[in-house]
Amino acid sequence: MYNHQLDTFVKVAELGSFSKAADDLYISPTAVIKQMNILESNLGVTLFNRTHRGLTLTRAGESLLTDVRHIIQYCNEAAERAHLADAAGKSTIRVGSSPMTPSSFLVELWPKVRKRCPGASFKLVTFENTPENARRILANLGEDIDIVAGAFDDAFLKSRKCAGLLLDRMPLRIAVPTSHPLACRDELTVRDLKGQEIFLIQRGWNEETDRLQDFVNDELDGATVEEFPFLCLDVFNRCEEEGKLLVSIDAWESVHPLLSLKPVEWDFALPFGILHSPDPSEQVRAVLDAIVE
Repeated sequence: MYNHQLDTFVKVAELGSFSKAADDLYISPTAVIKQMNILESNLGVTLFNRTHRGLTLTRAGESLLTDVRHIIQYCNEAAERAHLADAAGKSTIRVGSSPMTPSSFLVELWPKVRKRCPGASFKLVTFENTPENARRILANLGEDIDIVAGAFDDAFLKSRKCAGLLLDRMPLRIAVPTSHPLACRDELTVRDLKGQEIFLIQRGWNEETDRLQDFVNDELDGATVEEFPFLCLDVFNRCEEEGKLLVSIDAWESVHPLLSLKPVEWDFALPFGILHSPDPSEQVRAVLDAIVE
């Protein structure tokens, strides 16, 4: 965007030596001297006092150095603004991704999005799945992350200060350790779960899991529910290590390789979709509109 002889000029001025500038720029001293001679000739001024003790700037050189630094900074900032404008025009959507918030939902949605928003692209942003991170990300969607997949209901959206686009109602299934006697079954009945120890997220997280907990307590003789406060990898590890069952959904099927997800003969299903800011950007809104079209 500007004559790169100016970069060489700044380097010579800062180091006070043609040879030192050449070493720093990985070019020959002859090339540096030639560039400075051409620059002085084009400007019609002498930029350096050349003595046996080294180089110093002339008054013209000192004036140019001040202006050139501003020119280089401005050009670099202009280039960055151009890149940002280009990215905005291409609708780069930042998608949060973690083991509990898989980005695989984009595979099925991509053809619809690409048709409606041909300039759209997605950038995956990974994050550690902790309670603190989850609350911060959901409360600030649109800053570092634009959208993230997750289960939700109205109470969840209100408490997390975000909005949601429903994609599906995922049946609640049972994750079974491969060493568990039920691992050989293709499908589980309600009777199979009697007397079992079942991990289930604590009450208040979702209306549907609360309804399931009531069902387990009322209908499954001998079955016990162990609540956990937050769904993370540690819960899946405990399920496998302790040989217990875990209420899960298809979106989390690949979280742990030694847990097998089994359908159950019941009608419990978890609302699942895309979480986004209540006031999304134009680019995010266009993508959301393309999905529901």
